[in-house]
Amino acid sequence: MFRRTVAATLTTVAALTLAACGSDEKPAASQASSSSPAPSGTVNVFAAASLTGAFTQLGKDFEAAHPGVKVVFNFAGSSALAQQINQGAPADVFASAAPKNLDQVTGKGTATTFAKNKLEIAVPKGNPGKITGLKDFADQNKKIAICAVQVPCGAAAKKVFDATKLVAQPDSLEQDVKAALAKVSLGEVDAALVYRTDVLAAKDKVEGIEFPEADQAINDYPIATLTEAKNADGAKAFVDFVLSAQGRTVLTAAGFEAP
Repeated sequence: MFRRTVAATLTTVAALTLAACGSDEKPAASQASSSSPAPSGTVNVFAAASLTGAFTQLGKDFEAAHPGVKVVFNFAGSSALAQQINQGAPADVFASAAPKNLDQVTGKGTATTFAKNKLEIAVPKGNPGKITGLKDFADQNKKIAICAVQVPCGAAAKKVFDATKLVAQPDSLEQDVKAALAKVSLGEVDAALVYRTDVLAAKDKVEGIEFPEADQAINDYPIATLTEAKNADGAKAFVDFVLSAQGRTVLTAAGFEAP
């Protein structure tokens, strides 16, 4: 009788112990899921024009990984985007082609460099202007387009020109790199100074000429969520996606270098 009573008591204690352990695990799992809520709704991403191709693909991949989420992009020159954000434009994420422009934004979260990019000379197919290198940008007989100095591709161009003591003679100053590239693809200029990634994205519309002086001005691309983001969870999830291995694969395929 005594042995049966002890056995029953031990069985009861063991059951209570297991139940207690189970009750401890459930809140922990609940806390883990609540700390990383699944993204939902619309994520508004302001991104440099040179990111158009890569980020469009990343947006599609992100939406596929999170059904029901919509990524809306605003692509433009980084300086213009910074100004729009400071004037109250509804942005959740800002990806700039240079740290300077992101630094100008008020109410930004911690920025992370996610890619690097460098300049390349773009010429129309067949290179009718017979462009051979950076020196041709000082030739008044050549039709040349570069970005305005206020935008990252223009600032990078100025840095290269200053380093090489070359006085450029541009016929056109563009507000973003895509506009400079368009001048080339339409045959309106003999050459433009754009990013390597833009030449790759243009595929058969232009030809690219690499030049060693480009190493003098390699651009860092930072990304950050904004403290005033209306979709903070979606913004964080998108930034994490850009920084992930899958994001790196897309960016590398587009010609960006690892940070």
